Parts: sequence; C-alpha cells; structure tokens
Amino acid sequence: MRKPLSAASQNGLGLTCSSLWMGVLALMLSAPALSQSRLTVDHLDQHVYVSDPQISPDGEWVAYVAGQADLEEDEEVSTLWMVSWEGDEQLQLTHGSKSASTPRWSPDGRKLAFITSGPDDDDEDQVWVFDLRGGAPAQLTDLPGSVSDFSWSPDGTRMALVAELKDEEEEKDKDEDEKPKPIVITDYHFKADYEGYLTGPERERIYLFDIAAKSFEALTGDARFDESGPTWSPDGARIAFVSNRDDDPGRTENPDIFVAEAKPAAPLVRLTEFKGSDTGPLTWSPDGERVAFVRGPEPKYWLYSSSQVVIVPAEGGEEVFPTAALDRDTMQPVFVRNGRYIDFIVEDDRSRYLARAPATGGDIERITEPGQAVRGLTGANRRAAVLLSRPGEPYEIYALERRQLRKLTGHNDDWLEPLELGAVSGIEFDSRDGEVQVSAVLTTPPGYVEGQRYPTILLIHGGPYGQDQYSFDFERQILAANGYVVVQVNYRGSSGRGKEFGQSIFADWGNKDKEDLLAAIDYLIEDGIADPDRLGLGGWSFGGILTNYVIASDTRFKAAISGAGSANYLALYGHDEYVFNYDKEFGPPWENPELWLKLSYPFFEADRIQTPTFYLGGQEDWNVPILGSEQMYQALQTLGVPTQLVVYPGQHHSFSRHSFNKDVYERYLEWFGKYLK
Repeated sequence: MRKPLSAASQNGLGLTCSSLWMGVLALMLSAPALSQSRLTVDHLDQHVYVSDPQISPDGEWVAYVAGQADLEEDEEVSTLWMVSWEGDEQLQLTHGSKSASTPRWSPDGRKLAFITSGPDDDDEDQVWVFDLRGGAPAQLTDLPGSVSDFSWSPDGTRMALVAELKDEEEEKDKDEDEKPKPIVITDYHFKADYEGYLTGPERERIYLFDIAAKSFEALTGDARFDESGPTWSPDGARIAFVSNRDDDPGRTENPDIFVAEAKPAAPLVRLTEFKGSDTGPLTWSPDGERVAFVRGPEPKYWLYSSSQVVIVPAEGGEEVFPTAALDRDTMQPVFVRNGRYIDFIVEDDRSRYLARAPATGGDIERITEPGQAVRGLTGANRRAAVLLSRPGEPYEIYALERRQLRKLTGHNDDWLEPLELGAVSGIEFDSRDGEVQVSAVLTTPPGYVEGQRYPTILLIHGGPYGQDQYSFDFERQILAANGYVVVQVNYRGSSGRGKEFGQSIFADWGNKDKEDLLAAIDYLIEDGIADPDRLGLGGWSFGGILTNYVIASDTRFKAAISGAGSANYLALYGHDEYVFNYDKEFGPPWENPELWLKLSYPFFEADRIQTPTFYLGGQEDWNVPILGSEQMYQALQTLGVPTQLVVYPGQHHSFSRHSFNKDVYERYLEWFGKYLK
C-alpha cells in the first residue's frame, strides 16, 4: 500500500533541537528572492529521476539511469548515462522511446551491459551490451521470455540471468486461437497488481548464460520456485541467491538465502532458517567466506517490514548481526576494507544516512550527515558514490571522498535554479495519548510570513511502513507553491523510529496513526500557523486509507483527497493482493468479524463524514483496487456530501501515463482551491 506519486519516503539519525533549528535558519537565510518564479505542474515534464548508480571497476566512471517524461509517448522513459569520477565529462548512452535499465559493468570495465527491449512493441526485455571502445549497443541474449535482472561472472565469460521463460508451444497455441479461454485458478495467492491473475506454472528462475556460445541452462533443477538476486562469489565458483522454497510459497512470506555451485542443476546449500523474510541485495566478503543480506520481520509483521543487516558463513552456520545495536532499519550492505567492515544505509527519523560497522559487530559509525537522504551506494577501487537528495534537490549522484560529498550530476539544476521553493523544516510534538513524541516535515509556502495563519494541508504518506523525509518531494512543493502550509506526519506505523513504533498499529488501523495526524493539526493551530477554518488533507494508498479514517472521526477539515484508498475491508478480502497480510494480521473475517467491522468504520459510519472528498485511482489497480474509492464515493453521494470520483483507465497502483500524473496534481489544486481558498 505504497504511495506512487512523490519521492519515496525513507530515513537517518534524529536531529537535536539546536542543530535542527540551525538547519532551518540556514534554509531561511539561503532562500531565493521573492522575485523568483513558482513551481507549476508543468515542471513535472522536466523532473529527472536519477537511479541505480554503478561505479566502474577502476573507479573512473559511474553509470546510472535517468528517467524523464517523453511527452510524445506520454510515459517516463529511462536512459543510460555515464559521468566521470571528476564530474567533468557526462555521456548519454541510450536514446529513443525504449527504456533502458540495470547498467552493469563487465569485470574488465570494457563493456557495459543493460536491459532493454528491441525496436518492436512486442519485443521482450533482453540484455544488451555496449563495447565502450566503440560501436553501437548489441543485443546479447535472446531468451523466450523477459530478463528482469542479471550479473556478470568475475571472469566475464558468463552471466547469471533472472527470467521467466514462456512455453513456446503454449504461446503458439495462443497466437493460433484468438478466442479467449477461461481463467483457471488453483492457488492461495492468485492475483497481483501489474501481473493480474497468477495462473500459470511459470516462475522467475536463474539461468547460467554462456556469452561466447549464446547458450543458457537453469542454475537449479527445481522449476517450482521463484529465484532472484544472483550474486557471484569472488572466485566465480558459486552463486548466492534468494528463494522461498516452502512447499506452498504463496502461503508464506519466507524467502531464504541459498548458495549453489555455478553449474546447471547444482545442489543447494541453505544458509538461513529464519521463518520470515531474508532478502538482498546480497554481497560476498572479498575472501568468499561470508554473505551479507537483509532480514525482515517475522511473517505476521510483513506489512511493517523492519530490516537489519545480517552476515552468515557461505557454508552455513552462526549468524552475525553487525547492526543489532541500532533500533532502526538497515539495508544495502557492502563489505569494505578487505571484509573487516561493512557499510550500509540507515533509515532514521526523516533522514537516511550511510554508516559503517565492524563485520564481526561493534561500534557503529555514521559516515554521512542527517537532514538529507542517501541511497544507492556503489563502490570499486577504493572509491564510492551514492545517490543523495535534500529538500531542495532531487536525487543526484555524489562522489564520497574522505567522508565528504562531491556532486557529480545536476540533471535537475537548470529547471530548479529560477524557482523559489517552499522552506522545509522539522517539527516534533507529543501524541494525543502522551505515549510518544511524533515527528513531521513542515513545508511553508514561498513568501511565508511568520505569525500569519495559512490554509494547511495534512499530506499523508503511504505504506504504512515508510516515512516522509528531508528529500525533494514534488507533491509537497507544488502544494506549497500554491500558498499552502504542508505537514507530513510520520505517524505511528511509520519507519524511522524503531521496531516498536512501526508495529504499534498492528491490527489497529485508524486509531493511533489517525490520532497522531490530528495531533499535528492541533499543534499547528496552537502555534499560530494553521488556519483552523481552512484545513485539508489527502494521501495515496495507505495515505488515502488514513484520509478516510480522519474524515470519519473529525469534521474540522474542509476538503479531502483519497487516492487509491479503501474503507470496507470485508469487500476487499480475496479482491486485492493482500490475503496473506489479512490472514496473518486480522485473521480471516469469519474468525474475527468484530475486528473487521471495527477497521472498516469509515464505511460503516460514513454518515459521520461532512468533508467534501475527492476519490481517485487506477482502474487496473489490484494493490488497493478502485472498488474502495467507488464504495466511499457512493456512500457520500447517498449522504449528499460533496464528492467526486476520477478513474484512470489502464492504470495500476502507480501510474505509467505521464499526462495522468499531471492530471492528478491539477485536480488536487482544483479541489483544494475550491474549498480552502
């Protein structure tokens, strides 16, 4: 139940009061002059999304992906780029309307492989290769199915491919018989957003691809299980990967780490036995004796996916928990200094930072500062680079030198330079029940005057396990540019505040989380910032769900927007993709009907709602289906409360059509403008 339209919300160490307000003061002092222009919805056309940095083996170049709207194709197209370590050379490697992803250097640094599809619309995603000594990219693989991931062997002669192969006879039969056939369903978990009904025996498996012979064979001999994240050992003899090999994987959330010899149908060594989520990204120690991975929570807390870095011997054995002293999510482990230390990303209270710990456990050292968001760590030849975002800057690539960050790319600099953005700061306040302190991100509009009350919008993140942070967020900024104060609350159930904080709303939605949201509004009214007569709120996914909870509990709000939300969970059981979560967290409806009715109070007590509410979502969304918005829209129509419903055809939980994303923002501004201005 994630929010698709704004920057992903993630975490870093908490700021002290003094350092926080010094940071706010610095933001105020460096604010542009009032003569500068404001952000508009059309600026979304120019927003570039930088991702997946990959440093070359010699450390001289960083390859990466840059995504931007293709207005003619009406979708975001991702292209490959390279930037030199000094930042003085930048090259665009791919062009056109076909997206490219997953750049990966050959071990000798002479080639760069990536995933893209061919020129025809029905071409599958395959691995293509640039020879950086000259020439056009060439298609390398031609599997009967799409390749979703790959990795080079250390000697550069093979690749481990992740692909779901098609049965060629079945495909031939489909082509010859255009009449639709019945959809036969037999599995417990039978549908998923983007994929649709899960009916076939096909699985994503790992294949060993011989580059010279252009031949491939399955790594393992059992075709019943999905496999992912293949990572070669330093000597190329073994491959570590992730797979749930329970008897019925659809009924469990139990992926484990396995190691196999890098040959077809190799026997497996199971490294983990934890009954819960063990996943990647995986990384081998330089001596090939250990594997680092990321462990999630026990299965019933699957939706609140707290994570920690774990190291296990490559032959199996006693696990080491180098991040156990941190009650924060840790991820993306990388061995450094000949395997004596491990670097990783920490999510903590509105920030996300890079840290280091001894691989055997010990003191944890922070490398980058809070007040910003770091991800995408990549390193080679004693050099490292990261993705970094700050409140006024979308993610760009930075070199990390002697613990200092040096900017390498500036895809968004030109369109941002003339704009006056809203000032972003942090606020903290007590929860209504006094049990915890709640933190939030506050954005004030350009030209904000202290002591003046403003129309205020409570913008609610999805998840619920995620957080709003000190990074660039187009959604908060477009609202601020139109004169609104925007508050984004990391309510109980969010990440960044520890395991207990995140799991505190387990089977108790619409209670503590909702009260934390209302506590933020109370705080801003008392502090003289929010106009109590011009309050609005909205969110996507779990943010849309919480919007329904709030308007069914508090009539102060004059306008609400619920995107991809729901309220009647009884109607969603078996209709969306969350049956595992429902059964583990709520229990089946026939076993616990009182809880299901309690959790569904926005629908069954809809007559308490007085707030004009706008509902919207994707027609093909099976994450949080449009059914939830339709039901709430119908309820308010029946009750005579002003409402509107917009359904986006062909769209899933996140929208692929660029014009639809712009349309969402335009409708946000229209709805809030109508009721709050």
